[in-house]
Amino acid sequence: MEGPCSQRWVASRGKSDSWKGCLGFEGGVDRMLGLKLEIFTLCESAADYAGKLCILGAFDHVAAPQAPHVVQRCAVVARLRFHRVEEGTHKLRVSVADADGRSVVPNVEAQVTVPFPETAQSATFNLVVHISGLKLAAFGEYTTDIAVDGMHLGSLPLYFGKAEGKS
Repeated sequence: MEGPCSQRWVASRGKSDSWKGCLGFEGGVDRMLGLKLEIFTLCESAADYAGKLCILGAFDHVAAPQAPHVVQRCAVVARLRFHRVEEGTHKLRVSVADADGRSVVPNVEAQVTVPFPETAQSATFNLVVHISGLKLAAFGEYTTDIAVDGMHLGSLPLYFGKAEGKS
């Protein structure tokens, strides 16, 4: 690797603090090599076909003439990349909450074991959580969060607003 990042690495003799901001990874070299959230979205529908993740209708806004409103079809989708050193069983948690932090649906918690091909240094795990009838009680912002082994990996906003009427 060439450029200012490689020069900082040589000069620092591996101190990960010198890597902050390098290549856009705020957590430094340790974060670059660890678990990565490659895809995280809300959508209308999704499926995992033998490791191929299919996502349809990604969104982050919902509009309705009044609240409460029920989103009939919704899925939370994540693609996680684990590195060989992280091989084993992991605890996943997905939550959906309103602006006050109250759960909108029960949290999804699961223990997963990520299989590694013999020669691969990383492996992916696709998560598809279908939510039938997501009830949004009031206009405002909602959040969907994902954590692995107690470590928060990402948040998605969902904005619920009043639909503009046609004149």
